[in-house]
Amino acid sequence: MPVKIPDSHLDLIAGPVSVALTTMMPDGQPQSSLVWCDYDGTHIRVNTTRERQKGKNLQANPKVSLLVIDLHDAGRWIEVRGEAEITEDGALEHLDEITRLYTSKPCYYGHIFPEEQKQKETRIICRIKPNKVNCDAIHS
Repeated sequence: MPVKIPDSHLDLIAGPVSVALTTMMPDGQPQSSLVWCDYDGTHIRVNTTRERQKGKNLQANPKVSLLVIDLHDAGRWIEVRGEAEITEDGALEHLDEITRLYTSKPCYYGHIFPEEQKQKETRIICRIKPNKVNCDAIHS
């Protein structure tokens, strides 16, 4: 059963925010990427490709950590640790949803990345089930 995200910090994972996603490299070193995310009420969702380093890392080891710092108050933050479940189902639609959430563009391919890039990569949704949540003490 996933750990609940506190209402006091729900806005920090519902997007649009800057999120640092940390995965583990094959040699055990952490690797962090700035990502877009959203929240479906149970899972934090991140969209990437099987071919990118974070996608490769997640396929080998689903353990992740997310860190979000409120851009308007650096003392307000949330860290979520969990495991990612990967699916290709609905990944392109999800990508366009979060593109609209984070930008004024209608879709990702053809507006953020070239349309021809779509044929070169396999989009995935990483559904992160929180199993540990840490928040700043001030705003909790």
